[in-house]
Amino acid sequence: MKREDLLTESYDYELPEELIAQRPAPERDHSKLMVYKHKSDSVEHSKFHHIADFLPKDTLLVLNQSKVFPCRLMGKKPTGGKAEVLFLSLLHEGGLYPVMLKTSGKKKLGDVFLFGELKLKIEKVLEDGSFYVQTNLEGDDLLDYLEDKAQIPIPPYIREGVADENDVNDYQTVYAKHAGSVAAPTAGLHFTNQVFDSLKEKGIDIAKVTLHVGAGTFKPVSADEITDHKMHSEHFDISEEDLEKLNNAKNIFAVGTTTLRVLESCYKDGKFALPEEKSTDIFLYPGKEVKSIQGLITNFHLPKSTLLMLVSSIVGREKTLSLYKTAVEEKYRFFSYGDSMMIMRNE
Repeated sequence: MKREDLLTESYDYELPEELIAQRPAPERDHSKLMVYKHKSDSVEHSKFHHIADFLPKDTLLVLNQSKVFPCRLMGKKPTGGKAEVLFLSLLHEGGLYPVMLKTSGKKKLGDVFLFGELKLKIEKVLEDGSFYVQTNLEGDDLLDYLEDKAQIPIPPYIREGVADENDVNDYQTVYAKHAGSVAAPTAGLHFTNQVFDSLKEKGIDIAKVTLHVGAGTFKPVSADEITDHKMHSEHFDISEEDLEKLNNAKNIFAVGTTTLRVLESCYKDGKFALPEEKSTDIFLYPGKEVKSIQGLITNFHLPKSTLLMLVSSIVGREKTLSLYKTAVEEKYRFFSYGDSMMIMRNE
């Protein structure tokens, strides 16, 4: 490993603004797919709906079935000033929910905010600028209210973070099941029922994990050295049935970086097992060996992001940046609504 591999600046690259996708492909499975075969160091360009043609028959494809929940609300302070809240999780600690708050002026303990029928009170201020709040609605009542009144939280590089009615479906995988994410597991956005039919025809099996993607996925790496960056912890789960599939599989492909982080967190001594705490803050970068998978399907990620570093942990930083340069030259679309690449480690 080179010294440069540990410097955040080394993960920068040039990206023309017009290649940042603002909408998904008109048909989500007709997005572009770059296939990189690591052993032979070869690249092929295809479309996502042809993905079954590239996957070996004995593949187990692992998906993250977490569902994005509408978590951004506009409201006001009792004094009348504007306020915006972003719920970071539906999991609460002692009745308190983690949120980000955007208002004019300082925010302090005891401050109250109104979002229609929902009332929030700051009970705890955290170092990272987020808050724990007490709410007058909890559990299913809170989720029902958010699903009725709140917006889907699209990233700031998509139309400046302003969602519309199309994003309700566009920014959700077709197999999303368990609400809890503030960002979509974007590699999964390319899948359609037709793609699943083609995978089934080839005998490719599916396993599912659930990792609720937190706001940490948007957190930029501000440290000069990547080893000084701290990842947020995220909750995950895997069923006994899917653990059994994983332990019997010979050829595992993770769909997305969130899925890979779950698998790597559960893999020890050649076996998959669910850790007691069911949460992970694993940070994968060059020098950290990825052992749990034979392949990864992932979108093209932001410069200097932990996700770009994760891809680099599999194929190396220089090769990753070379593949991204090719993607720019071939006019691939980048980030959440963009195209994808499949890394095949054994071919």
